[in-house]
Amino acid sequence: MIMKAAGPSTGSEPGAGSEPLAGTGLSARVGRRGLMLGGAGVGAALLAAGGHGDARADGQPSPRPRFGPYGEHQGALINEPTAATAVISCDVITDRRAELAELFMIISDRIGVLTGGAPTASDDPSRPPDDNGILGPSYPGGKLGVVVGVGASLFDDRFGLADRKPVGLTSMRTFPNDDLDERLTHGDLSIQLTSADDDVVTHAVRDLTKHTRGLMQPRWRINGTAAAPRPAGAPRNLLGFKDGTANPATDPATLDRLIWVGTGQPSWAAGGTFQVIRIIRNLVEFWDRVSLQEQELMFGRRRDSGAPLDGDRETEAPDFAADPRGQVIPLDAHIRLANPRTEHTDRSRILRRSWNYDLGLDSNGQLNQGTLFSCYQQDLQRQFEAVQTRLIDEPLTDYISPVGGGYFFVLPGMADKDDHLGRSLLAR
Repeated sequence: MIMKAAGPSTGSEPGAGSEPLAGTGLSARVGRRGLMLGGAGVGAALLAAGGHGDARADGQPSPRPRFGPYGEHQGALINEPTAATAVISCDVITDRRAELAELFMIISDRIGVLTGGAPTASDDPSRPPDDNGILGPSYPGGKLGVVVGVGASLFDDRFGLADRKPVGLTSMRTFPNDDLDERLTHGDLSIQLTSADDDVVTHAVRDLTKHTRGLMQPRWRINGTAAAPRPAGAPRNLLGFKDGTANPATDPATLDRLIWVGTGQPSWAAGGTFQVIRIIRNLVEFWDRVSLQEQELMFGRRRDSGAPLDGDRETEAPDFAADPRGQVIPLDAHIRLANPRTEHTDRSRILRRSWNYDLGLDSNGQLNQGTLFSCYQQDLQRQFEAVQTRLIDEPLTDYISPVGGGYFFVLPGMADKDDHLGRSLLAR
């Protein structure tokens, strides 16, 4: 569900960088966004729905999910998409630096409790319970992943942090083909909660909002779901295609090269990474009227197997050099634009983690569904924005409409239970 809270705001497509979506200039294309979205609000609440699984596209087992909250990095972002997630963007509603530090300490403390498990019974029946009870009288640890980021707006003049803003962190820019709702964009903080169980995510959302009341205010929220891929490999998006097949590996060397920030950033930021969140509506009712051949040409992949149009298996890399005129995979196919597979564009690869959402119906009675897209990278301009720029006006834009999201910097991890998120950022 997406909740919108008051606040100012300023948007990508389901496929940036890891090639889930596609483009080709076939004659059947018609501009449909205006017809589909005319007069339709995004709604006051977004629900969620799904696709993801247990095997990677390369056929190897997925790494064991990391839900422990301690380490150099916030390691939960490395996990493959879980069955359930919630992304909450919040505004900090204090202007005192000491209270901002208190907020980070409360969030960190609750992360420790929520990921570690705890008994929930109240010691005093005459008082409100400490826990909301959704998971019963106690709950086990190791079920919840949490990723916390900070937006560019946190570095305004409220807290004296302007000189500590990560280099390149800005408000999310509006790209051509975006249709952003200001109520669903930006925020001082981003908090993503992930689990195999929806009730674990719901429990954590309630807990965090309770304990941070008076210090931060939810700005917008969206729930997402992911289900086991059918067949094995990358999960499917709501357009029916496998999503995220060409993600980079998550070995330490690749993560250091593409994901974790390095030199050129403030020293406090070591161990962090840039996060992009995009709420991307899929215009499914129009998409379902497009021929399978045209759909596959837009993606550059087979819908059933996920294989590139010049291959037989999902894991095969397309051979663009052997098809310079785009006779097999069109020159504007999504996989060709998102990841051209050149030495130069290898530096723009991103680690994407996406879920599906289902918002019910819009005000025109149209299905309101789409992709909750997130990705991580070392440099927003070199990676996400470079990919997104290549995708401007791809044919797929007739069937998708980015409506919200934001740019955030994922904070370095916590060393142990006595540490807290944001400590290095706020250190004098």
